[in-house]
Amino acid sequence: MYAAGIGVKPWRAARAGGSRPVRRLLAAVAAVFALSLGLAEPGDTLWSIASERYPADDVRVRVDDIEQANGLQGPTIKVGQTLRLPA
Repeated sequence: MYAAGIGVKPWRAARAGGSRPVRRLLAAVAAVFALSLGLAEPGDTLWSIASERYPADDVRVRVDDIEQANGLQGPTIKVGQTLRLPA
């Protein structure tokens, strides 16, 4: 038997592809991941990237962190190179 009347809404199953909270979580994770990657542009240096991304930290330490996160042997980067930026 079905309920009918004013204010009675039928129950609906979650849509295919997951529920809204799961989608929101996945979107948030993707956004954080996208923001943690950087693309080197002409004129960029590890120093300029570190000082812009981490203004309250010691830039020398952050340059070393970026080098280690990307397996770099030194501070040289190429235009268009994708860099992982530590949290």
